Amino acid sequence: MDRAVDPGVREKIRGDPFARSLGIELLELAPGYSKMRMTVREEMLNFHGIPHGGAIFSLADAAFAAASNAHGTQAVALEMTVYYLATVGVGVTLYAEAREEKLGRRTALYHIRVTDADGRLIAACQGLVYRRDRPL
Repeated sequence: MDRAVDPGVREKIRGDPFARSLGIELLELAPGYSKMRMTVREEMLNFHGIPHGGAIFSLADAAFAAASNAHGTQAVALEMTVYYLATVGVGVTLYAEAREEKLGRRTALYHIRVTDADGRLIAACQGLVYRRDRPL
């Protein structure tokens, strides 16, 4: 992406403690866009032996948060819908891309796709943020 993000904003997003605890890494960032990755670990599995929906959701949510806050204005989630479409095993790296669909004065809409390295769609999400009147 060719649009610049303030370096302080980039570091704040990159340093998110919860995302880091899951091994989520920021790959790309621009206002209204982000791409992140996470490798599925054994402790992320549920009792079915597949990745817990919360782990996949967390990756998508981190990308959503990064894209919406990359403008440099605080944005907090109002709603997020996720559709789980496929599963993967331990050791698989997942990618989440969040793209802004509509930026308004107070709200913004995002679409987030979680895929594996082959581009297979694992989850599809839509999120809405409230844009606060405060700098990030």
